[in-house]
Amino acid sequence: MSLYQSSFRVRHECPYRALSERYPDLTIREWYLSDCQVLEITSSETPTDELLAEIERLGDVLHRSVDASGLHVVTQSCLCTLEDSIIERFESHNCLYQPPTVHRQGWEHYSVVAFDEGDVRALLGELDDDRDIELLSKTAIAEEHVPHSMLAPVDRLFEDLTDRQLAALQLALEGGYYEQPRAVSTRELAETTSVARSTFEEHLRKAENKLLTNAGEFLRLVTAASTDDPFGVAADRGAEGTAD
Repeated sequence: MSLYQSSFRVRHECPYRALSERYPDLTIREWYLSDCQVLEITSSETPTDELLAEIERLGDVLHRSVDASGLHVVTQSCLCTLEDSIIERFESHNCLYQPPTVHRQGWEHYSVVAFDEGDVRALLGELDDDRDIELLSKTAIAEEHVPHSMLAPVDRLFEDLTDRQLAALQLALEGGYYEQPRAVSTRELAETTSVARSTFEEHLRKAENKLLTNAGEFLRLVTAASTDDPFGVAADRGAEGTAD
């Protein structure tokens, strides 16, 4: 079985696209996180004061540098509603969105991976109904050649985790809890926080459960084409079926 990767660009009413149209040397890369958008804005040209002012209005500036190599800015802003968005359309056609979205010279560039070529055709046909669209590439790729990072957008992996669950997971990871042997216990981790051990463990277990659940669809995709059976599961099932 093959997967299908499609790259295309569209013209749509979007402040980032409009900004890239007014400043052709600008490239804007857009990522969706759990509750915010992160933009990386680059240009090889020295920015004007007007451009810097417009960038300031896009969100909180986390980093800005202007030197001989040009402009580099990273901003963060509240996540705009995705209701009736192009991202929702990808999902409705069983297509995996591959971030980031790239805005350049008045176009929004997207890449998706689908399990069925018909899903890609249906998606492109729907998008063509209400916006300018140009297909840049559409290729079939064997599953064993798909980089695993393509299949697991970060925002999807951490979907539905609360701030405390994310914090517990990060604390455990950085403290060495997942090393073999473990470098720290949940009691020691809880002592570095303001919550009881039982509460900390509850946040950590829920985080682990949600993370593995979210990763499940990508795990199944990664292993679908493999003929290896390292634990002899298929053999055991066959034996169970003939036991009678």
